[in-house]
Amino acid sequence: MKHFNALMASAAIAVTGMAGAAQANDFRLGLITPPPHVWTLAAEDFGAALNEASGGEHTVTVFPAQQLGNEADMLQQLQSGALDMAFMTVAEVSNRATDFGAFYQPFLADDMAHAAAILRSDEARAMLDQLPGTLGVVGIGFGSAGMRQILTNGDVTDAAGLSGQKIRITPFEANLDFYNALGAAPTPMPLPAVFDALANGQVDGIDMDAELIVLQSYHEHADTMLRTNHMMFPMVGVVSARVWAGLSEEDRALITEHMSAALDGVLDTYVERDDVWQEEIRAFDVTYIDAGRDFFGDAVAEWEAIWEERAPEALETLRGVADATRQ
Repeated sequence: MKHFNALMASAAIAVTGMAGAAQANDFRLGLITPPPHVWTLAAEDFGAALNEASGGEHTVTVFPAQQLGNEADMLQQLQSGALDMAFMTVAEVSNRATDFGAFYQPFLADDMAHAAAILRSDEARAMLDQLPGTLGVVGIGFGSAGMRQILTNGDVTDAAGLSGQKIRITPFEANLDFYNALGAAPTPMPLPAVFDALANGQVDGIDMDAELIVLQSYHEHADTMLRTNHMMFPMVGVVSARVWAGLSEEDRALITEHMSAALDGVLDTYVERDDVWQEEIRAFDVTYIDAGRDFFGDAVAEWEAIWEERAPEALETLRGVADATRQ
């Protein structure tokens, strides 16, 4: 398999080296987040900046809220060239490129500022080199959502209170492993279905960032907020490798420059706003509990044991980056 991936990567590099002549393009960019979300706004900013920088030759039409399907659907479209670009969770990437699961080590990052420093590191960016060969996309850079929290119902004063609870999660192995270690019942569910599922009791709680808890009013149907900061939740900006192969070097440079700036702006926004959203939640009619690593008992160690087998080098690398960037 490693030999196959190496051949795929070599082929992708060879293809991407044959840039076509510059031409006007209306690029299509897909994402799963709703229109008011930071990622969606950043995608629109990127489109406006690229349009201006190209003298109006290039436009970007943004398709938010899973209009083009879920992330697995969009990845297939990217691989075929039917979709040009996407802002995609690293969670989806990690389902196909195991090393990326290492970003989800519980408590790898202390807070959003620390998460941003890890994602801006040379070591994190070097991991993007895997993507043409493994996923058929070119990785431009990382963004993120805020740190993950748990909003739920019931008397949850320690990890035992989560045992058996149906917790809505984004479906990827690293997250499933964490909630299985807790003894919870991880329940994959797309974002548009979460509010109703929480309201009607289909799930007991949700694994979510503070922005969406506030933006989508999820707190209206929960009574306990666990501020855990237990995982970062990275996003990656990608371009279809097939589309990239047909772009001129000038256009590649323009896309890289302006998408990188938009992604960097996403990180800045979450560093600035994550604690603000947390304070908004604190003011809601919920029991608010600050919970750290000790709250989760043995679950963190169980996760680490699993992933030290699955992605040992990536885990060691990111731990080193986390230690080096810790304030």
